[in-house]
Amino acid sequence: MASDGQLRDWVSDKLMSLLGYSKSVVVQYVIRLAKECSSTGDLVGKLVEFGFTSSAETRSFASDIYAKVPRKASGISNYQKQEREAAKLVKKQSTYKLLSDEEDNDAETITSTSRQSSASTSSKSRKHFRRKAEDQDDGKYDDETTIKQDSGRNVKRRTEEVDDEDDDNDTDEEQERIKDQQERAQLEKNMRERDAANTRKLMERQLSKEEQEEITRRSQAMDKNDTSDLRKFSRQAYLQKRRDKKIDEIRDEILDHEYIFQDVKLTEAEEKEFRYKKKIYDLVKEHVESADDVAEYKMPEAYDMGDSVNQEKRFSVAMQRYKDPEARDKMNPFAEQEAWEEHQIGKSKLQFGSKDRKRYSDDYQYVFEDGIDFVKSSVIEGTQHEEDSDQEDIDEKDMLKRELQDERKTLPIYKFRDELLKAVEEYQVIVIVGETGSGKTTQIPQYLHEAGYTAKGKVACTQPRRVAAMSVAARVSQEMGVKLGHEVGYSIRFEDCTSEKTLIKYMTDGMLLREFLGEPDLASYSVVMVDEAHERTLSTDILFGLVKDISRFRPDLKLLISSATLDAEKFSDYFDSAPIFKIPGRRYPVEVHYTKAPEADYIDAAIVTVLQIHVTQPPGDILVFLTGQEEIETIDEILKHRTRGLGTKIAELIICPIYANLPTELQAKIFEPTPEGARKVVLATNIAETSLTIDGIKYVIDPGFCKIKSYNPRTGMESLLINPISKASANQRAGRSGRTGPGKCFRLYTSYNYMHDLEDNTVPEIQRTNLANVVLTLKSLGIHDLVNFDFMDPPPSEALLKALEQLFALSALNSRGELTKTGRRMAEFPLDPMLSKMIVASEKYKCSDEVISIASMLSVGNSIFYRPKDKQVYNSWKETDYSTQWCYENYIQVRSMKRARDIRDQLEGLLERVEIEISSNASDLDAIKKAITSGKNGSYRTVKNPQTVLPRWVIYHELVLTTKEYMRQVTELKPDWLVEIAPHYYQLKDVDDTGTKKLPKGQGRAAL
Repeated sequence: MASDGQLRDWVSDKLMSLLGYSKSVVVQYVIRLAKECSSTGDLVGKLVEFGFTSSAETRSFASDIYAKVPRKASGISNYQKQEREAAKLVKKQSTYKLLSDEEDNDAETITSTSRQSSASTSSKSRKHFRRKAEDQDDGKYDDETTIKQDSGRNVKRRTEEVDDEDDDNDTDEEQERIKDQQERAQLEKNMRERDAANTRKLMERQLSKEEQEEITRRSQAMDKNDTSDLRKFSRQAYLQKRRDKKIDEIRDEILDHEYIFQDVKLTEAEEKEFRYKKKIYDLVKEHVESADDVAEYKMPEAYDMGDSVNQEKRFSVAMQRYKDPEARDKMNPFAEQEAWEEHQIGKSKLQFGSKDRKRYSDDYQYVFEDGIDFVKSSVIEGTQHEEDSDQEDIDEKDMLKRELQDERKTLPIYKFRDELLKAVEEYQVIVIVGETGSGKTTQIPQYLHEAGYTAKGKVACTQPRRVAAMSVAARVSQEMGVKLGHEVGYSIRFEDCTSEKTLIKYMTDGMLLREFLGEPDLASYSVVMVDEAHERTLSTDILFGLVKDISRFRPDLKLLISSATLDAEKFSDYFDSAPIFKIPGRRYPVEVHYTKAPEADYIDAAIVTVLQIHVTQPPGDILVFLTGQEEIETIDEILKHRTRGLGTKIAELIICPIYANLPTELQAKIFEPTPEGARKVVLATNIAETSLTIDGIKYVIDPGFCKIKSYNPRTGMESLLINPISKASANQRAGRSGRTGPGKCFRLYTSYNYMHDLEDNTVPEIQRTNLANVVLTLKSLGIHDLVNFDFMDPPPSEALLKALEQLFALSALNSRGELTKTGRRMAEFPLDPMLSKMIVASEKYKCSDEVISIASMLSVGNSIFYRPKDKQVYNSWKETDYSTQWCYENYIQVRSMKRARDIRDQLEGLLERVEIEISSNASDLDAIKKAITSGKNGSYRTVKNPQTVLPRWVIYHELVLTTKEYMRQVTELKPDWLVEIAPHYYQLKDVDDTGTKKLPKGQGRAAL
């Protein structure tokens, strides 16, 4: 007997061949007819009445489906029949009530008496069979009950047939629910087994008997022979390699010195040191070349030319040793010509002196026509100690000579190392408060590693942003002297740079949240550090509730909550009055300047302020806070254009952007030291408030805005809007200029705006965002009571209900709110639930290969600069073998395409994990559109445009709210697909009336 899914697919295919179309409603109706009909002939008659042709194909179809469909008589066991009859009897008995004696006599008279005369019947009809007034709850049974008096029939109820159908439907739904739960449990078991099989075993492999005998034989052979010669030969080979390495190092130092200081007058001590180093190199080189000469006889040159031969040169050969010509001189017959060309090219090059020598010119001040006037308002006092100033001066003078270990000792947290480790050992949960730049992010995990906590498990440190996790992991790996990805690694969305050797792991808080799916107790970790807790991101708030519960379950797990603000009492109260460990920061005085009047365009004001500081202020780097990548690229381009136009009138201005989508090698440029005579300006988002520390920053420009994600649960619209920052963020930004010395903060708003228009703290993200992904993750972790979950700041109940409704529409939850097999599959993908459902649904339509390409391109976002219509960008790039030149020719950003490829590779690996077969169906666009439709919820918009004829029904990936609401990444769909794909959420009446609705007068179809 075929399963329900296979039967529906078979019936759908037959309907396509017989009727030319197939709908889920028709398929269910035909299967219901086959179940109810008593014979094949009866089924053929009903099919003909429905619209089938009376042909041999119809009769063959009827006989086949009659044999395939299970009917009530054959599909139900005797035990189930007895259970149903008993349930019906109990339900039937519950509808009766006890009657009084008078009513009982009346009832007996009615049931026992045969047909009476009309007068007798009318008199008896005045008797009461039930007292409806006595119990209103039983009224629904009395309304549906009809008592008929016939001579040869018993009393019947018309509700029995309805009850039978309801029981059948309830039983089918319950069986489907139980089956889905069993499949979900089996899927989780398969994923755990697959993960266990793919995990590398760290234990040593047991040697076979033959391998043990071979090891024994070799050891005995080594014992019999003297190994002193082997040690001697090994030592000689090592010294030879070390000699060559040191010679190359001295040669490189000499070449660098000659190149850099070729036109610079050095001191006598520097000249003496350079001559000494060059003499040592010449002597060593001469010795090596003489030692490497071949000690064998060489035929001398012919001297039989008589008087034409120089006799002095002839006899001088006896005083010299033969030297082999270099291999390149033998192989290159144009060596002399190339040497002459190099000499000529060198003479043609312009020489400007040393590469870092400051160009001197007349000291004229550049005049700005649109300058901005600032008012010095206040000074934020520093917290450094007196003994730190001398140490700081030493650090600045010897910064290039200091090693990383010496720099670690200069951080403020170094003085509290022993006290911190003692507190960690004494308490399980600690709240750590330290100024940004105190070293808590980079040093605390290293201190825990040095104290031996990594012997029990890994140390996890979460970051709210991907850039912070990558840069901090790279810095810690350099300080520890290990390769990134070995002992120190990071894990971010779509990128995992860790190995089985990893002991310290930096990750985004969302990645740690996903690790709970595979390891709910975090058994592989001994310490969990939630860093930047004051930012209160969505994943951070969820982590608070989970790690708080795990800390009670695992007493051996150490939990550190790190924050850069002084509002730590709230964290302490949440974690059962945990102790607070404060680290004083090394912070210098900061002068705060406000504008005299509000600025209409803060982008233009920021550009002018950068140039004003660059021309009028002493040396020091500039940090500008902006809202996103678009503004950063705009200011970057304008600054380069203006500084290029000024030429040599101003000093060099090095522009370094920093945002999440920037490649890692470009992000690292902000940490490079600024050359002498130049100034660096860093264009950053609010990531530079707390997550990153950039040395050399003395000037901060604060426009007072940032992008905040907001979600309206009533409309289901999520938007990323530019809003004013809070006072806490403004103070954090100002403090960045006092990191290495006294600084200045230029705020592009008035002091009145700061005092009256800015909120004290930023609203937590959990109270202003879509919770669908969070609810799906918590459901996957087995947390079903979301209302009573221990949130630090509970989200709005309306947003929770909207998230549950959306997941139900996506079939991730059933009608009882339980996680389905589809929902468990969706939870494995690090995507939005709608994109995850789109990938899961692609299995049904055999187009998973195309759908994951679409999902990867949508995940990249708008960083792809140009995307023509009707162009398959990813497939076209793939056909050119991922050519970089193709991207340049088509104005496509190479790094965005490579990131899309990496995302697609990861999604392809996750398909195998959730047991979805990779299939391709590029020619069937309707199948791809149906898969996309499966991943969207019930909201839609009608867009009016008087110039184009737009479809009535479309699907959009995101709704952008600027001056208006705009849809991005749009595709057309047919309304009947909604009933086919989500019959539990849509009905025919929801989509039929829209297409037939009469349009308003005077307005054509083009207006929709």
